[in-house]
Amino acid sequence: MMRIGYYAHHHGSGHCRQADKLAALLPNDARAQLTVFTSLDIDSYRFTAIDEQQIVRLNAEDERPDDILAGRAGEYWQPASLHYSPVGNGDIQKRSHQILDTIFQCKIDLMIIDVSVEVAMLCRAASIPYLYVRLPGIRDDAPHLGAFAGALALLAPYPKALESTQTSEWVCDKTLYLDFIYSQKAEPYTYESFIDILAKLSVNNETSDLKSTNLPSIEAQLAYKSETTTPIITVIKGYGGHKAIDEKLPELRSLLPNALIVSLGPIDDDKRCYVDISAEVDDVTPFICHSDYLMMACGLNAVAQAYHYDTPLIVVPDDRPHNEQAVMAEALVAQNKALNWQQFKTLMSVNDGQSESIAQTIHYRSKQHPTTSVDSIEKNNSEEDSIEEINAVTPIAAQAFMHSTTDYPTTNLWFENWLLPRLNLMPESTIKY
Repeated sequence: MMRIGYYAHHHGSGHCRQADKLAALLPNDARAQLTVFTSLDIDSYRFTAIDEQQIVRLNAEDERPDDILAGRAGEYWQPASLHYSPVGNGDIQKRSHQILDTIFQCKIDLMIIDVSVEVAMLCRAASIPYLYVRLPGIRDDAPHLGAFAGALALLAPYPKALESTQTSEWVCDKTLYLDFIYSQKAEPYTYESFIDILAKLSVNNETSDLKSTNLPSIEAQLAYKSETTTPIITVIKGYGGHKAIDEKLPELRSLLPNALIVSLGPIDDDKRCYVDISAEVDDVTPFICHSDYLMMACGLNAVAQAYHYDTPLIVVPDDRPHNEQAVMAEALVAQNKALNWQQFKTLMSVNDGQSESIAQTIHYRSKQHPTTSVDSIEKNNSEEDSIEEINAVTPIAAQAFMHSTTDYPTTNLWFENWLLPRLNLMPESTIKY
């Protein structure tokens, strides 16, 4: 059984959450040997699948006033293979030592890097095998391509159907597509339980005066849901950035003045007046399942949770490096899995804001332009599958990958016998010493 190390970047909590979800797919004995490296503090994300003693909390990599060279010192002072590389930075020296020393002390066989070109190059220079997590977006700059080339393989935590058409062929050939990994619920939420959650969140919720106007409609929903019911719109935001979606809230309120708008996650104070409920919840599943519309950015974890539900999805990508969320949004729209903001506004005007009509329109678009997805879950589920059945399906590709690391005693055997046969690329030569 191979020992795995996982580097999780500190921007947002998504990278640590991804590590947690992959760890949960491992058998208990293998899970106990997983080591996660991150500079994210414990209050920002608490792991559930692994214990705290398995987490190496790294020194930060921020610039310091005593640095000899800044992290981005210009063309003649910065290697083209790195995005960010301060010189004389004591924190980065310590974190590099933490990473390499832990790999040696824990006898880690394989690193998964999510994401950092600099950590990838550190591993390659130290002759440590690594897999690189490849996020959506246009990542054809020299540092990324170097990190991709230096990896044994690339991991894409999304379906191949959502791959950008701008991605180089060799990058796709070197990629294992893990599909979306999402949380599974043993017991599905009923619509009545969802309404109960809304009613509880409404109590003592410090939002606008619009709240009191819509509160009776919550109770009315308990009796029967019809076309005339006030639509429920849930806006889901993460902590990696929510500016773009918050800026749409005034227009959303204008488009649907009588809707019940629920904001989950962070929200700017000056935008609270446009929503009826503002809250943070541990589980967004009932909101995804039972809202009339779901509006969100295109972070991987959020999209993974909503991807297999029929709730009409409106995507508002946040501004991220390498157009990460914009590319994901474009792919979702192209695959008829979502509407962009302009399409949503057009449909609202055509259908006069009726949620059932908009849902029918989205489903009609999907049937008129069926997609051929390599997603393992979709290949094993028909359109008639219920939400409960879909959520019970194991994320086959990701689980097969994680379990493969327990089937081989060495990285070399795993690389030759499991990984290479699954890639569309082969090394030009394999030198045996």
